[in-house]
Amino acid sequence: MAKFRRRTCIILSLFILFIFSLMMSLKMLRPNTATFGVPFGLDLLPELHQQTVHLEKKLNLPKSGRINSETNTKNLKSVEITMKPSKASELINLEELPPLNYFLHVFYYSWYGNPQFDGKYIHWNHPVLEHWDPRIAKNYPQGRHNPPDDIGSSFYPELGSYSSRDPSVIETHMRQMRSASSVLALSWYPPDSSDENGEATDNLVPTILDKAHKYNLKVTFHIEPYSNRDDQNMYKNVKYIIDRYGNHPAFYRYKTRTGKSLPMFYVYDSYITKPEKWANLLTTSGSHSVRNSPYDGLFIALLVEEKHKNDILQSGFDGIYTYFATNGFTYGSSHQNWAKLKFFCDKYNLMFIPSVGPGYIDTSIRPWNTQNTRNRTNGKYYEVGLDAALQTHPSLISITSFNEWHEGTQIEKAVPKRTSNTVYLDYRPHKPSLYLELTRKWSEKYSKERTTYALNEQMPVS
Repeated sequence: MAKFRRRTCIILSLFILFIFSLMMSLKMLRPNTATFGVPFGLDLLPELHQQTVHLEKKLNLPKSGRINSETNTKNLKSVEITMKPSKASELINLEELPPLNYFLHVFYYSWYGNPQFDGKYIHWNHPVLEHWDPRIAKNYPQGRHNPPDDIGSSFYPELGSYSSRDPSVIETHMRQMRSASSVLALSWYPPDSSDENGEATDNLVPTILDKAHKYNLKVTFHIEPYSNRDDQNMYKNVKYIIDRYGNHPAFYRYKTRTGKSLPMFYVYDSYITKPEKWANLLTTSGSHSVRNSPYDGLFIALLVEEKHKNDILQSGFDGIYTYFATNGFTYGSSHQNWAKLKFFCDKYNLMFIPSVGPGYIDTSIRPWNTQNTRNRTNGKYYEVGLDAALQTHPSLISITSFNEWHEGTQIEKAVPKRTSNTVYLDYRPHKPSLYLELTRKWSEKYSKERTTYALNEQMPVS
């Protein structure tokens, strides 16, 4: 009897050891970089991933509308078990992330929508814009794009025709951004305002800040040309941004030579407002001045034409950026002029922030604009631009863009796609992550070089 008990104990112990080993092996199949508890492999199917997140929201019914509540409760619990992030899955593998570089900014757009999250497509169905000359316009198609297979872009996103409101999309974007850079310049309109093809997005800012902070990213603001953007309204909106978001740990501040840490505002199409109006906001004697107040900051003007230099000085701006990703399109976006612009900025104590893009093609929404297309040439165009920017020893570098899909300047992951009517461009023979990887490469190079010349030129290095 004792021999039988001993044999039983040994068999039971071996069985328990086998089960434990099997569980550990299964656990090892889960990737280290998983952030939310989505079933393994599901995040490789972006549309399905969106539907899973949407299902969780759809099943969260109000009590008054509950039908077959027992079944719905069981389904909801099942979804919660699937989607609830475990502590292990929230950990980020820091060894795989590049060093932080808060001197390279990437323009980011949160204006996309789809039926799952927004009730309709937004921006993916962008209209085809007519040429201003009717004689030319008549030679090109009109109408709107028809997602999800027909979108207003020459490339197709790996995440599909996503919604910028989808928390899983924001999470993925921040993870991709962190693999390449450390600051996103968020396209911003005031509350209840939007571009003519979109809807209000200010209510997304808290989520973007929270997700950015998870990855040690910072968020600065790219002020769009909203209606009535004069000195008075700009003062109100700068105050709004700083009061509402300025205490968030992901809110970007730049340390100046004088030791101040100031928020930064890129001002798109700044030239459409007269210098006298800007001076009211940006000079110490202005009638609505932010200078030496809690709402002071670094205001960066868009320089398009050479003549804008004097207007920028008169306005009281703190620096210039060039935005456009098309070398040769404008005076400011032409690489050959960057050395002269840097000299001008140094002379007048302005920040110089050249903008570099991986390419440009907007013929899906402006079919008549082929002359401004710039082929990516498998990343060479991007690297030439980045090298040109580095040679000027800039204050910062900006990247156009993370996800401006309409103009084909995105570094976000794109995938091959073919429909009956369209063959989308892609990054082959390289991976969908090519431009994120190139951004990371040049960000690290810039960080090292900037440390050297910043010390020589008495610029901030952290």
